[in-house]
Amino acid sequence: MQVSMLRAKLHHARVTDANIEYVGSITIDTDLLAQVKMIPYEQVLVVDVENGARFETYIIPGAAGSGVIQVNGAAAHLVNLGDRLIVMAFGLVEFPPIADWQPHVVVLDKRNAVLSIESEGRYT
Repeated sequence: MQVSMLRAKLHHARVTDANIEYVGSITIDTDLLAQVKMIPYEQVLVVDVENGARFETYIIPGAAGSGVIQVNGAAAHLVNLGDRLIVMAFGLVEFPPIADWQPHVVVLDKRNAVLSIESEGRYT
């Protein structure tokens, strides 16, 4: 049996833009993706800290070093510029998971620069 476990999380990513005319997804700076070990087109769960909205989408790569966190498509109605988001990626692992499983958590500042890395993550 397998269980879905939190694998990676961007914590307090600030919305830099929202585009309802875009087909869908969330655009994330590729440097941030590398830091948190997420990949383009990966499915993610997004939570807006300010209003509690939750939605699932997939990642579109944004310009490296831009700090872009852009919510696209219908989900753009759920956020406001400057809102803090938690972006989470999950993975399937064998049950029971390893005892010291830890997700890779990257905390961002108000400009979407890496403030801290809470865990180096462990995946085996």
